[in-house]
Amino acid sequence: MSNTTRVNAFLLLGFSEIWDLQIIYSVISLAIYLGVLVGNSLIIIAIAFECHLHKPMYFFLMNLSLADIGFVSVTIPKSIFNSLFNTRWISYSECVSQVFFLIFFMASDFALLTVMAYDRYVAICSPLYYETVMNKESCIYMAIISWIAALFYALLHTVGTFTMTFCSKIIVQFFCEIPQLLKISCSDSYVIESVVHLIGACLSFISFCFIIFSYAQIFRAVTRIPSMQGKKKTISTCLPHFLSVSLFLFTTSFAYLKPISNSPHSLNLVASAIYSVVPPLMNPIIYSLRNKQIKTALRKYLPSNKAPFHVPLKVIFSLDLFKPINYILICAGFPGKIKQASAPGKNRFYCPYEEYMFSICD
Repeated sequence: MSNTTRVNAFLLLGFSEIWDLQIIYSVISLAIYLGVLVGNSLIIIAIAFECHLHKPMYFFLMNLSLADIGFVSVTIPKSIFNSLFNTRWISYSECVSQVFFLIFFMASDFALLTVMAYDRYVAICSPLYYETVMNKESCIYMAIISWIAALFYALLHTVGTFTMTFCSKIIVQFFCEIPQLLKISCSDSYVIESVVHLIGACLSFISFCFIIFSYAQIFRAVTRIPSMQGKKKTISTCLPHFLSVSLFLFTTSFAYLKPISNSPHSLNLVASAIYSVVPPLMNPIIYSLRNKQIKTALRKYLPSNKAPFHVPLKVIFSLDLFKPINYILICAGFPGKIKQASAPGKNRFYCPYEEYMFSICD
């Protein structure tokens, strides 16, 4: 291609030229987006306000819910806006931001799913060492490493993609996706992006092999459980997680590792829709609606005739506003009294519904 003028904006793929179909698509997309937003927000609220859910598995689940909310917020709102206002334009800076945050939340999602598999492996295969291995500091470090690694990975992808020049403005996708951007680039060699893709593929393969190994050990340990109820409980918890990881990995691998050309537009569209929408929508169902503890916690915060949703204001306003917000997330949802015990250099707050101590340094 000879046209190498600087591109200031791109044209995204529209789902239909018919206005009525665009409205239907917008309504469906809005329903999906609200479902993801509400489902994951309820998980975050339940885990944050319930002391008995302050465990490693739920801590990582809360991080996963945050990543899922960010994941769908990158693509769906812009797509709905374009459909409602009958436009296909996206500015260059918006496209850069979309690529960066899409890869960031996608990578953090997969990293957290890998950590959650490790958490289940330790809990089931080495229960005596679980509290030692998955202590508070280890969980925080693993979450921070997952987010930081995803940040650097997204930065490498974004730099590798947008250092190239583009010979066309038309992106055959409903959002800015790296394979479609490479297709309209003026260069036939993608050295930086190819290296980043190779690194990502290797890391994804290693993570997936680790997940397979973890669940192989888990299912092997399940066979030794004497009670049938224990076997069913373990399988019902782990199998949906494994299926979710597999679906997410295979669809993203198809979208990002397949040859850039010679693939039907409809197939690309379906694969992108699956990996960008289905996992964030299914994760609340897989990890929460099947979980008795989270369902019990959510009943306290969902509106009902007997117990309307509330957070006691006197508990919140009795706190020093300059203290860390973590204390509010631990005990603000409980109507009981909070006892304060003095200690040198520290304030210690006790949550009456669980023997869970949280220290706040002065």
